[in-house]
Parts: sequence; structure tokens; C-alpha cells
Amino acid sequence: MLGKDEDLNDNKPQRWKNMILLALGQKKMFKKPIPALLHFAVYAGFIIINIEILEIFLDGVLGKHRLFAPMIGGLYDILIGFFEILAVLVFLACAIFLVRRNILKVRRLNQAELNGWPRNDANIILITEIILMSLFLTMNSVDQVLQSHHVEHYTGTNPFWISSHLMSLFAGMSDNTLVGIERGCWWLHIIGVFAFLNYLPYSKHFHILLAFPNAYYARLEPQGELENMPEIQQEVLYMMQPELAPAATGEQPPHRFGAKDVQDLSWKNLLDAYSCTECGRCTASCPANITGKKLSPRKIMMDTRDRMEEIGKQLDKNKERQDDGKSLLHDYISVEELRACTSCQACVESCPVSINPLDIIIQLRRNLVMEESNSPQEWNLMFGNIENNMAPWKFSPDDRDAWTIEN
Repeated sequence: MLGKDEDLNDNKPQRWKNMILLALGQKKMFKKPIPALLHFAVYAGFIIINIEILEIFLDGVLGKHRLFAPMIGGLYDILIGFFEILAVLVFLACAIFLVRRNILKVRRLNQAELNGWPRNDANIILITEIILMSLFLTMNSVDQVLQSHHVEHYTGTNPFWISSHLMSLFAGMSDNTLVGIERGCWWLHIIGVFAFLNYLPYSKHFHILLAFPNAYYARLEPQGELENMPEIQQEVLYMMQPELAPAATGEQPPHRFGAKDVQDLSWKNLLDAYSCTECGRCTASCPANITGKKLSPRKIMMDTRDRMEEIGKQLDKNKERQDDGKSLLHDYISVEELRACTSCQACVESCPVSINPLDIIIQLRRNLVMEESNSPQEWNLMFGNIENNMAPWKFSPDDRDAWTIEN
């Protein structure tokens, strides 16, 4: 809501296609097949196992046990078996992700912008997923032991595909102990799920929800086509045709050239920031970052989100926006970072959920040049040459074909 309006409702069939392929199908993820398969296991587990969460929840509300088992008969055992396979895959994938982040220390997952809370956030979620899957499998294993003991309230089913092989772990325990373990796993599992849902909006894992609208509202223009500034086009028109220029009033124009703070960006730029998964694929593919420069497209998105959060807390406290003497430009994102960008589009191309860090970089850089006259001498020379010679080089237009003349 802090962002400027932007109309992104054209070509709805293509937008639905983008959402299905990029958000649901995770098409771009598969440029790196191994991480993609691991992530897909976690993603599929998160989505599909929620069907079982529904049963666990309804069992608690209605005082039932395995509510759906009598309703769907033999299909129930197949579904639980499938859920258990997914649970094992989620367990293994999260364990591998923890190793990649904390032991192997993959470069894109261990850069400066992830120090502190971002790294802890990722680890918290991975560990939580491992615990939840362990609770789910333990609950089912103990449940099957109790079924074999014909304990009242435990609905009989066929052996489950995974948990039935873990029943030996609980052999020799009394029924009361087994019931305590099963009930304890049930409570910890459902509390963990609800705690995760409350935690989600405060975490980078909010992308689980926002990836879908973000992919839908991705810009459909050819990649690399920059958006023109109507204000500048208008000024050029007035220079060419002065008679069209409005009478001077002495008032400052209401607009700002480029962007200095988050309210100068569009709502889509801000949605991009909240959809960021912090996976670092953009930074890993950025030639500026690879060659040791300060720019990290991931940090651009994280800084934008952090600035929004700061303004949001201010609005919650004061009920209105007040100037805090800070801005996204300079206080969060430095001139050095912006100048390092080559506008090559590598970050845009590599993002799995159609985030566009370059658009924010371009808008901040426009503000630097057009409002602060803050550009290096090399750029100023190029600007002057374009203005005077209609080309970046210091040659007269009349001499432009001189290179064809043979000495």
C-alpha cells in the first residue's frame, strides 16, 4: 500500500500461465536440478501433507480419531502411505539444506547480508520442518502399535508404508506410555503447525504465499526493455516544441525523478521485496558480485523490505507517516552498490519467482543522476556526448562514417 499505482492487468492468459509454470510448477528452479528436486520435495510435502493436517485438526475439534478412515476405506491407507513418503523426503531435503548452509557453506547461502536473523530464520524453519515430520511419523508408528494392542479409540487400519517399519522402536512399552507418546506427538504437531502459520508473515518464508501473485503480476515486456519516464519525454517535447509548454507557475513539480524511498517505488516493486526467498540465485549470477564488487541484488530486495518494515512500525505507532530523516537510497542502499550494476538482467533472469531487482536499482540510480547530479565523471562525459553528438563518443555526427575511409 506504500507503493505507487501500476497497472499490470493486461494479457491475463499469459499471466495465469506464468503463475502455473513459475509459482506452482517452479520452472525456473530446475536450472539447478539437485536443489530444485530437494526444494520440490519440501514444497510438495508442505502443500499435500496439509490434507492430513486437516484430519488431525478435525480429530481434535470433534473428539474423533482418524476421522476420514471409515469414510474412504482402503484409499485412506494409500493416502497416509503417500504422505509418509513425502514426510521422509521433506525430512531428508531439510537435513541436506541444513548441511549445505551450515557445514558445506555454499557461497550464495553464506554472504554478508545473511548474517544474523536471515540465517537464523532459514535454520529455524528447516529444523521446525524436521521436527514436524518426525512427530508425524512417530505418531503414526505408535498409533499402529496401539492398534495391534486393540486399545480402545484407535481405529484399525492396514500397515502404513513407512511408520509400520518403525513399530519395533516402541516394543515393550506399556499402553499408557504409548498413548502418552501418541497424544504428545499429536499436540506438538498441531501446535507446531499453528505456530508456523503465525510465524510465516514475519519470515522470508512468506514467499510460500506471495510467489503466486508475484508470478501473476510479473511484467510481460521483453526482458531488458526499460520503462521510459513520461516526465522526461515531456520535457524533451517542450524543448523541441516550446509552444506546447505550459505557462510557468513557479511551483515545484509534484513528482520525483526516479526513486529515493519506498513510497517512490510501485506496489509491484514492494511485492517483489516481500516475495524474495533470499535464495541468492540473483547474487550468484550477478557479474558485479562475482568480480568482488559490493552489489548484491538479494541485498537490494532485503533492504527494500527492511525499509518498508521500518516505515510500517512508524505508521503503527504514530498513525501517520513522519519524516525520520532516512531513505532507502543512501541509508540502506549505497551509491557504490548502484553504480556497480551493469543492467545485464542476470538477476532478473535467474529469479525463480519473477522478482526484478534491476527495476529498483534503475529507479534509485535515476534519482541519483537527475535529482542529486550524483554521477561519476565518465558518465557525465557520456551524457554530454549524447546530448551534443547524439552518440556516447566525442565525434561529430558528420564524422561518424570516417572509420570507413581507408588510410
